[in-house]
Amino acid sequence: MFQFPISYLNSNDGSGLLAFGEGEKLQCSFPGSIERIKTFTEKNKGKYIFGYIGYDVKNDIEKLKSNNTDYKHFPDVFLWVPSCVVSMNSENLEFLQGEKTSEHFEFLNYFLEEETDENFHPYNLDFKAITKKEDYLKAVQKIKDHIQKGDIYEANYCQEMVAEKVQIKFALDAYFKLNRITKAPFSSFLQFDHYSIFCGSPERYMRKQGNKLISQPIKGTAPRSKDEKEDEELKQALLADKKERSENVMIVDLVRNDLSRIAEKNSVEVSELFGIYSFETVHQMISTVECTLAPETTFADVLTATFPMGSMTGAPKLRAMELIEEYEDFKRGIYSGTIGYITPLGDFDFNVVIRSLFYNGEKETLACAVGSAITIHSDPEKEYQECLTKVQRILDGMNETI
Repeated sequence: MFQFPISYLNSNDGSGLLAFGEGEKLQCSFPGSIERIKTFTEKNKGKYIFGYIGYDVKNDIEKLKSNNTDYKHFPDVFLWVPSCVVSMNSENLEFLQGEKTSEHFEFLNYFLEEETDENFHPYNLDFKAITKKEDYLKAVQKIKDHIQKGDIYEANYCQEMVAEKVQIKFALDAYFKLNRITKAPFSSFLQFDHYSIFCGSPERYMRKQGNKLISQPIKGTAPRSKDEKEDEELKQALLADKKERSENVMIVDLVRNDLSRIAEKNSVEVSELFGIYSFETVHQMISTVECTLAPETTFADVLTATFPMGSMTGAPKLRAMELIEEYEDFKRGIYSGTIGYITPLGDFDFNVVIRSLFYNGEKETLACAVGSAITIHSDPEKEYQECLTKVQRILDGMNETI
């Protein structure tokens, strides 16, 4: 119906940002992506910029490569200056960028109808795992061998599932169905050309407000229960779990080190450690790391110092990323990248792209990736089950009649 790019950043608390309409775009892949991001963001200072940055931009930050099979075929970077940005707070709409034209209100009405219409389209998605279970278990053991040798302390190892011959004619309907399942605070929808991202992320990568920078890595997952008493027990068990706490603190240390490269001296601090937050499908252990940003630091500088986020790599980051490339059997692409926006004042907020579905309409493929942190204490079978805990509700829910 509408051919222009659309992005919806949904906090699931009654507020969100909706961006739409044609505007200047940056669509590119490695090599040279960081320099092009820097040029594009500097050129468009004073405007809203929306979009995503894929995991494989790492190759422009470090001397790395991505040679695994690409099942999604998305560009590594998509940033754009939308003609309209609308702040949505309950029933209040405020145009932050763009004019109040009849065409713009036509799209807004369509969007609001899709958001409130709960007569979701049914799907019959048949996801096939790219990684066989036995290969997954072997890879986890090999990563543990690297940890035993002292190569790394932790690695985020992921797998991908792909459904083929998928036709999604109403992308917003698919997103709102996913959002009904996840109800996550960093949920997002992004569509351009024949690409659509349906993201139910609970994790923030990085937010800048003024000269303050905040990162909130997630490490530690437990399932939810419909029984209130059992659900509370699962929550408390996660808080007390030594393995999960160990995973979390290692990534917190990594984030502190990353932020120290762009922070004013002695300004990096951990404002919350091992916070337990409950979402629609899982409990998560989340920590918060903050700093005061050094003067004249650009968005590209922050990316260069901190991307990809430590929660999706491991520690030490460089060696972990090398091993991820060796043992994973798919190109991550937009998965474990980031979706968000930059304001005219240069503030920004970006999530971590997890718990998401990626649709390529041209190839008629729908992909979903998931991972977990592998440490010396990891049990391969339990790590496999943790992956299922994270995404099974999404995969099953999209096929159900809600």
